[in-house]
Amino acid sequence: MNAHYTYALIMCCSLAGPLLLSFDKKVAFYKKWRYVFPAMIFPGIFYIVWDAIFTANGIWHFNNDYIIGAKLFGLPAEEIAFFFIVPYCCSFIYECIRCYFPRFSGPKNNWVYQFLAITLFFAAIFFHDRDYTFYTCLFTAVFLCCYVVFKKHFTGFNPNVFLIAYLIILLPFLIVNGLLTSIPVVIYNNAENMGVRIYTIPVEDVFYGMLLAFMNIAGFEKLRNRSVISNS
Repeated sequence: MNAHYTYALIMCCSLAGPLLLSFDKKVAFYKKWRYVFPAMIFPGIFYIVWDAIFTANGIWHFNNDYIIGAKLFGLPAEEIAFFFIVPYCCSFIYECIRCYFPRFSGPKNNWVYQFLAITLFFAAIFFHDRDYTFYTCLFTAVFLCCYVVFKKHFTGFNPNVFLIAYLIILLPFLIVNGLLTSIPVVIYNNAENMGVRIYTIPVEDVFYGMLLAFMNIAGFEKLRNRSVISNS
């Protein structure tokens, strides 16, 4: 296979399972596409802008040997696709947990979100001179704080299901990121992160991915809940 298709192939393989299983009768995720896809718009724009700025400033860069070559805003087309394929997969896993394990909709463990927000905020302060660490911790902490303070506006969002889903999401997420960083397709500037690795993956990726999943799933639930209210 032509090595230039490496990143594209990784993205296609990542999407294949969730897309095919979207037609499972119990979950019927395809029926929820009308909420899933619009929910991707704002997070997608946010992440593309963030990614484009970081790429332009050398926080990370892409190995031209493993990308097709088409670019938008200085980003490989595959990287743009990443910000829509990964959220789709995350929303699918979240919805599977909701449908197959409804008992997880019990008392809401909001203390976990409070703890993460405080921890990430202090991490951002401590690593203020390392852009990837600083901005990832800061943005994630701010969004977590928004949830804790304004959770009545996060209608439909189930914090218990999200925590369980994200623990499950981490396995394929780390596999995909492990491939991207070990081949390597994406090359990080180590001066801009903590230097702590999970295999070849900067630990910041865990929270980078958490924010991406959280923003998309919260939007998905907000749109779905709004539709239910308007139809009732």
